[in-house]
Amino acid sequence: MPHITILGAGSWGTAIAKHLVGNHQKVTIWDRDKKLLREIKKGKNPRYLSTLKLPAKEINVEWDINESLKNAQIVIIAIPVQHISEVLSKIHKDSLTNKDVVFVNLSKGMEIKKQKIPSRIFEEYLSGYNYCTLSGPSHAEEVAEMVPTSVVVAGRDNKVNKYIQEIFSNETFRVYTNNDLIGVEISGAIKNIYAIGAGIIDGFGKWDNTKAALITRSLVEIIRYGTYYGGNKETFMGLAGIGDLVVTCTSSHSRNRYVGEMLSKGMSLKTILEQMVMVAEGVYTAKAVYNDAKEKEIEMPIAAKIYQVLYEGLEPKTAIYELMTRDLKSEFFN
Repeated sequence: MPHITILGAGSWGTAIAKHLVGNHQKVTIWDRDKKLLREIKKGKNPRYLSTLKLPAKEINVEWDINESLKNAQIVIIAIPVQHISEVLSKIHKDSLTNKDVVFVNLSKGMEIKKQKIPSRIFEEYLSGYNYCTLSGPSHAEEVAEMVPTSVVVAGRDNKVNKYIQEIFSNETFRVYTNNDLIGVEISGAIKNIYAIGAGIIDGFGKWDNTKAALITRSLVEIIRYGTYYGGNKETFMGLAGIGDLVVTCTSSHSRNRYVGEMLSKGMSLKTILEQMVMVAEGVYTAKAVYNDAKEKEIEMPIAAKIYQVLYEGLEPKTAIYELMTRDLKSEFFN
């Protein structure tokens, strides 16, 4: 039974802790919020997934990050992407007493300042350690309730991928392996932008035609951006690509979709974010991807319009009009 440390007591950290305890794994949760950890030890996380009953006796908590890592064989990163650098910078390598430790990232997004996906951030601080990402169409709320879910684990070492596959899989959580780490992380990051667009459409009513077009054309942009960085086209057609895009654009659990819906109803971005407990990564990823795509001359018109709605005050209906009246062209081009 491996010793597993989870960095972050948010919705995903909480859900995956419950899942792994159900898989008979030894789990420790680290978080900087001591009060929240004390509540978790009582069997509840009052801030995230507050109705979920946790197996408190089987979950250890620790607020010293380096103490939490001692003897850990698996370390799960369940932290908002904009804070990964801050947290990893606190890790002392001598606290990683197990030199074969595997880091498993659950976070989806892109750091604004350096325009980096999680694996690139990880390499800055802990290069040389085993690393993989778990991603796919999965909301923490449903994983916590044991709703049947399928995801992929992606990393460069297939032995590590298979090890994590075995640890995480059970009758309600099926894990496939994939060695396209870049493609999987780019998919997980960028789909959040388009979920905001899907929410904007939802705010106008039951515009099924529009939403179907958005999802389809968004996938084209994801493939365009992802293959530019070396991702495999097949990855974008799988669970981490189209699978995650569909669930994020359609689910009531999607915080990014919620942001878009509130924007189309006239609420300001500032007010929306102030009222949210959880992080909508797409808001930040939109800025990083917009700047990067502009610099690299990668055509991403939908992502660009969503950025303009978020940061330049473009009216949502105007954004849709401008997309619909672009120059006519063939559906498929390289």
